Amino acid sequence: MIAPVLSETQTLLCIVSLLLAPLSCAGVALINSGLGRARSAAHTMTAAMCVIAVAACVYVVVGRTIQGFPGEPSRAVIIGGKPWNWIGAAAPFFAGLPFDGSPALQAGWMGLIGASLAGLIPLGTGSERWRLGSICISTAALAGLTFPLFAHWAWGGGWLGQLGANYGLGMGYVDVGGSGAIHVVGGLTALTLAWLLGPRRGKFGFDGMPTAIPGHNAVYILFGCLLALAGWTGLNAAGALLFAGVAPGRLALIAVNTILGAGSAGLGAAAITRFRFGKPDSSLTANGWLGGLVAVSATCPFLPPAAAIFIGLAAGALVALCVELFELHLDIDDPGGSISIHAVAGIWGLLAGGLLGRFPGGGEGQLLAQTVGVATLIGFVLPMTFAVNLLVNRFAPLRVSPDAERQGMDLAELGAGAYPEFVTHTDDFMQR
Repeated sequence: MIAPVLSETQTLLCIVSLLLAPLSCAGVALINSGLGRARSAAHTMTAAMCVIAVAACVYVVVGRTIQGFPGEPSRAVIIGGKPWNWIGAAAPFFAGLPFDGSPALQAGWMGLIGASLAGLIPLGTGSERWRLGSICISTAALAGLTFPLFAHWAWGGGWLGQLGANYGLGMGYVDVGGSGAIHVVGGLTALTLAWLLGPRRGKFGFDGMPTAIPGHNAVYILFGCLLALAGWTGLNAAGALLFAGVAPGRLALIAVNTILGAGSAGLGAAAITRFRFGKPDSSLTANGWLGGLVAVSATCPFLPPAAAIFIGLAAGALVALCVELFELHLDIDDPGGSISIHAVAGIWGLLAGGLLGRFPGGGEGQLLAQTVGVATLIGFVLPMTFAVNLLVNRFAPLRVSPDAERQGMDLAELGAGAYPEFVTHTDDFMQR
């Protein structure tokens, strides 16, 4: 693949978009904290900060080397007389990159944010039982291997992006905002951790039925959704400029589709919960909102607004139904709904975008290219991330002790709670 060249206007817009992108990390961190119990709120936010710190450092040292950028050194195999680029070979520490707003530098900046966001996704699943030390080790593996390897295939001139040139499958695999590279990778990591950690104590009764464990702060959850909307808009815009070469004027469509995807998904989730439970559920509505953001991210520059609404509605319904499916029928405890939001909605968005998008040249074969990307995520990334976290669990046990879980992660791992006593024990202070 030929390295893209950005005009001065595109470079400026990309920088502004990437300045917004960290709000997606803030939004996901707040949502994870709000969906957990009060006794683990400080631990969840501290873990989020540690994840961002570890992911950023490891990505700069190792991850960016693997991800690379079109036109940079890489390793390839020759199959059928055509090169299939499988891993980057760039210098560590961003060495050799001109610090002048070049596309390669900005792609590395986006990769750093993407690695941080992907690392935050499993936190929602492992909430209230995942050790801080093993969180950092697992994040290092994600930011240093799993995420950048798939990001190279999708963004760095790798073989998935070459499907168009090598086999005539549309534009090749398209994932401008990271539905697959960030969200499905993070969501599949969350699934492996749910299997390895097991459910929280008291989540499932002796009869196997799940017990509702409500989150402690709906305001955190809903405010996190608004932050996520701003951050996702920035990620989608930057990805479209860097990896799809869209014109600056197309950023308005990207922003419109991002809002439509989130809003319609939130409405879809609210409608499903209203129909099933008699009243809309705020946390599932928030989950649906995030699922819509994930689903439209892959192909947002190429979707007509009507398609973005349809994809969002379906994503919101899928998230609401899959949260129940995983919990009630598969005995998977996922407090943050991360598997449904990021893995399920991300896969839906990749496939639906390939079917409904309007791509340059007509998009013939685009759906097949997207399907190959999804098959790679499920068939390769999922087993790899399971093996990596199984190895981590071998040397740094993932789960805290039963006593620590009963006490709460704040006291057990941090030595102090998130809230003063009058917030969590109001009855004691009201008695005379």
